[in-house]
Amino acid sequence: MNNKRGILYLIPSPLGDNPVEEVIPAYAITKMCALKYFVVEEISTARRYLSRAGLKGKIEELQFYELNEHTDSEVARGYIKLLLDGNDVGIISEAGLPAVADPGNILVREAQKNDIEVVPFVGPSSLMMALMASGLNGQNFAFNGYIPVKEGPRKAKIKELESLSKRSGQTQIIIETPYRNGSLLADIISVCAENTKLCIAADITLPTAYIKTKSIAEWRELKNFRIGKRPCVFILQG
Repeated sequence: MNNKRGILYLIPSPLGDNPVEEVIPAYAITKMCALKYFVVEEISTARRYLSRAGLKGKIEELQFYELNEHTDSEVARGYIKLLLDGNDVGIISEAGLPAVADPGNILVREAQKNDIEVVPFVGPSSLMMALMASGLNGQNFAFNGYIPVKEGPRKAKIKELESLSKRSGQTQIIIETPYRNGSLLADIISVCAENTKLCIAADITLPTAYIKTKSIAEWRELKNFRIGKRPCVFILQG
């Protein structure tokens, strides 16, 4: 009977079509290319990533298990058997760090419950890189993920976060689906006070990166500004 348990590796992925070696450390690439089992958010994306990372021509030898917002929770928890059987497993999300704003945390939680070693690798995080470049408070901040889609509740949530930031000094981080960037930005500009600061950070690490922090009054002056349908982080400080 094999009592040896596998190790769960949390493998970051590029935020765009960067050369892998530009944003992923060499030791992480080496370990990633030595694994056979992967739990991934999207199989086709993971296959392309691993091919670019050095496994081109070897992808068919790998085994993939999907874990995303549509995966049944029982199925997701069941992946722990791979590790209990002694197999090392890598988790890969669509972009950035696994288990941060990503369903991979389900398997990580199971690994922790079963006393399985979890090894996180260094890699790009759009949230932290945006905060770093914003000039806003990096000592006290909160990640709020996605806020309501409908205009009324969304505006109310923006005002709530602005008020919280003013009271506490806490920086508020928001993300949105790229095709809703425009409507979210319009609502932020319309409801926030003129002196509130807003950082818009899009396409981080890519040649098209745009990271700017301005007051709401300054953003209002840029009447023709369009962010476009691209990955973006919004950071508020009242």
